[in-house]
Amino acid sequence: MITLFIFLAILALLVLFLVNVFNRFATLRNLVKDAWSNIDVALKRRYDLIPNLVETVKGYAKHEKSTLEAVINARNAAMAVPSGDINAQIKAENQLQQSLRSIFALGEAYPDLKANANYLDLQQKLNEIEENLERARRYYNGSVRENNTYGESVPGVLVASLFKYQHFDYFVADEASRTNVKVDFS
Repeated sequence: MITLFIFLAILALLVLFLVNVFNRFATLRNLVKDAWSNIDVALKRRYDLIPNLVETVKGYAKHEKSTLEAVINARNAAMAVPSGDINAQIKAENQLQQSLRSIFALGEAYPDLKANANYLDLQQKLNEIEENLERARRYYNGSVRENNTYGESVPGVLVASLFKYQHFDYFVADEASRTNVKVDFS
């Protein structure tokens, strides 16, 4: 009889331990998804603003068609990524970020464009969105760090496969976005 009580007590402790680990995994996964949704909202605002920015630049930089097309293509590619594929979205966003840097470089090359009120307003709005994205990316990366650390350390690693632990990638800048944009009109 005592053996049965000891067995049931151990079983109850094991169940409580597993419930606690499961709840921690669920909390961390939801933190990452919440963090990603903050990024997603800012990205939607950015996607909506880009066509206006491109149209404003078109009037001043007609022979820069390839730069403008690259921005639109990068935007469309980023929008086409399925909403649940966070890792693919990160890659697409890095490409879009690089193409946006080139359109701002056009503003430096065309003084009339740089003085245009619509362009300045759009650039300011896009800068605000980029700042919001930067904060959201920091929060996302912190949530990812916490999730990944728990899933790769004890006790999480002991039962990670049992609870279908999901590892998330960090939102990092790719090599292309770390280089300066070169504009050459020769």
